[in-house]
Amino acid sequence: MAEVAEMYTQDGTVDMKGNPAVKKGTGNWRACPYILANECCERLAYYGMSTNLVNYMKTRLGQGNSVAANNVTNWSGTCYITPLLGAFLADAYLGRYWTIASFMTIYIFGLALLTMTSSVKGLVPSSCDDGNGACRPTEPQTAAVFVALYLIALGTGGIKPCVSSFGADQFDENDEGERRSKTSFFNWFYFSINIGALVASSVMVYVQTHVGWGWGFGIPAVVMAVAVASFLFGTPLYRHQRPGGSPLTRIAQVLAASSRKWSVVVPADMSQLHERLDKESGIEGSRKLEHTDQFRCLDKAAVVTSGDRTAASPWRLCTVTQVEELKSVARLLPIWACGIVFATAGGQMSTMFVLQGNTLDPRMGSNFSIPSASLAIFDTLSIVVLVPVYDRLVVPAVRSRTGRPRGFTQLQRMGIGLVVSVFSMLAAGVLEVFRLRAIARHGLYGARDTVPISIFWQVPQYFIFGAAEIFTLVGQLEFFYDQAPDAMRSLCSALSLTTHALGDYLSSLLVTIVMRITTRHGELGWIPDNLNRGRLDYFFWLLAVLSLINFLVYLLIASWYKYKKTADFPDPKGEQEHSSD
Repeated sequence: MAEVAEMYTQDGTVDMKGNPAVKKGTGNWRACPYILANECCERLAYYGMSTNLVNYMKTRLGQGNSVAANNVTNWSGTCYITPLLGAFLADAYLGRYWTIASFMTIYIFGLALLTMTSSVKGLVPSSCDDGNGACRPTEPQTAAVFVALYLIALGTGGIKPCVSSFGADQFDENDEGERRSKTSFFNWFYFSINIGALVASSVMVYVQTHVGWGWGFGIPAVVMAVAVASFLFGTPLYRHQRPGGSPLTRIAQVLAASSRKWSVVVPADMSQLHERLDKESGIEGSRKLEHTDQFRCLDKAAVVTSGDRTAASPWRLCTVTQVEELKSVARLLPIWACGIVFATAGGQMSTMFVLQGNTLDPRMGSNFSIPSASLAIFDTLSIVVLVPVYDRLVVPAVRSRTGRPRGFTQLQRMGIGLVVSVFSMLAAGVLEVFRLRAIARHGLYGARDTVPISIFWQVPQYFIFGAAEIFTLVGQLEFFYDQAPDAMRSLCSALSLTTHALGDYLSSLLVTIVMRITTRHGELGWIPDNLNRGRLDYFFWLLAVLSLINFLVYLLIASWYKYKKTADFPDPKGEQEHSSD
């Protein structure tokens, strides 16, 4: 029997036909190259068409600065809302493989249509003059662009929350060697993302600026086709986790049961609460969770009454683990909310940073000019350079002082990133002050006047924010994965992604409010179409202040948070410390 057990995975994964997965023929590193290549190509396609999108809105759709910036942030925000749909379908019904495969088809259609809007006669505005950028698209032409963009947004919804988890499914949690490999997989997965982003923010932006939008969007479409082919080619090798049922149903059951028993008194002895007696939690793919004292009102759902003994129903009586699932999600929400302002600041790299760079001197030598959107490459380079520094130097140094395997706790790591992001906004504001002084000194108030300041002075603000991402974004991904209930990890991963969406929406709201207030009495406002007559520095100061306030609120929330504990296994990484440690 032991030999038979060694042949198959012990974490419940199955092969494509639904049979127990054979270790030697499926999963592990043999399946990962196809998943990593898929992620690298998908991210290259996504960033390749989105990094310079604000300039496409201006030149081809004839939109002003604030309108173009809002359209981009609204679309980008939607790309981070749709993962909630994809994660729910994957966890509850389709499984991760079929969710990814289905939504990639929608993605391809969106990219193909976007390519057509920039290259097919009738979809390209006939009034476009590439010499001066004057375009007057018709309503159907504009509508076609937005249909394409929102098809892409829907397509990303099934990919973003599932690919990393699907890759992790290829490693058996109950096999010590494969469990170690799973940690290495996440490192390579993050590396793949940044390789795709690096190529997109350099090569693709150059193609769009100097060759044309048809090629600039066509290449990402072809690359996405390669991503689909790579993913499907590895199909025989994949291991699959069966969908475990709707997590929203389990949450609703706890809320319904606790509401019905609102007048019931929770016993002082927590062992009297309802829980399965065997080792299993009763929830597919989930370990048992220990009882916690926070949100005690939800414990009423696990109190056994006389009615429950005669007619037990999950809508009247829930297990402690099921109650603790909801508690875990509830504890995550305040931490999640603190990521919204951070995402708002990060959204400026594809909007206000690009618009600021459009006014600076783009020359690099005598024969080459760098597009302003390409400066985003320094955010990616910051991550590529500083991740090894953090992993090899910072973590060991901090570990020697704290004794924790990760060095910083997850909450401390995210908090450091929130502080660092403030300095990125300050750097952008300081550059804007010097830019405005140069404008006044040389009288460069025309909309097309180039300020004699090198665009490379924007590098610090990009590089600093990249450092902030290493702490906050990577820490956030790890935190939401570790602290989410086992059977709700896809949904909680998608939840963490929504901070980007709400951050983009908040950015649009801030721009709208700022322009409405600052354009009263006939004033141009802080962010006019001609930035040489605006006060973009005030907008960066506003973001710096909001980021600082957000960090102070985060400190209060982090001091209240308690790390999740499972009943079956104490934390193998030894990181279940209280957040105040």
